[in-house]
Amino acid sequence: MPGTITALKAQKKNQDRVSVYLDGRFAFGLPAIVAVGLKQKQILSDAEIEALKERGAGETAYNRVLNYLSYRPRSRAEVVTYLQKRDVPASQIETVLARLERAGLLDDRAFAQFWVENRERFRPRGRRALRYELRNKGISDRLIDEALTSVDGAESAYRAAEKKARQLRHQDELTFRRKLIAYLARRGFDYDVAREVAERRWIELAADG
Repeated sequence: MPGTITALKAQKKNQDRVSVYLDGRFAFGLPAIVAVGLKQKQILSDAEIEALKERGAGETAYNRVLNYLSYRPRSRAEVVTYLQKRDVPASQIETVLARLERAGLLDDRAFAQFWVENRERFRPRGRRALRYELRNKGISDRLIDEALTSVDGAESAYRAAEKKARQLRHQDELTFRRKLIAYLARRGFDYDVAREVAERRWIELAADG
């Protein structure tokens, strides 16, 4: 119902939200940034109230995504799934996505590059595994191909094998090679690359005594 604004109060539990009172009664809450243009004695029609609520819900969804993005970059598909699970309407999701993209906070190309570089630095994976992971994040094959151009499969496999090779150093050569190749295969490396790395690591361990 339409009404006249009789009070605008910052909420005690969340100072970033404002409670709007119409005709002496609490009517709805809004993010402070949406309520900033309101004033007492202002008359709101039904359409204006619904528009304010819509803007408020959109602002809340946007701020939720900002928090979601604060932990690590996300793909567009991840953000969509996140908002859908919180029952955000499709029209608001598109608005939030567009806003994030304009702010440079949502970019699947940059995300794919980040994902590959992060894996290369901390948990090397083969191209097959990286492609699978990125597809699960909703990244297109074209962007995946771009991100994988910098990956040196042999070098990544060599680094990925370091810790496991030390764990297997007391095994006989056949067991060492078999287990290390299987380990690398599970991480998405091709058999030929895994075999060459296993041989290289065995020779190095043997030389170290």
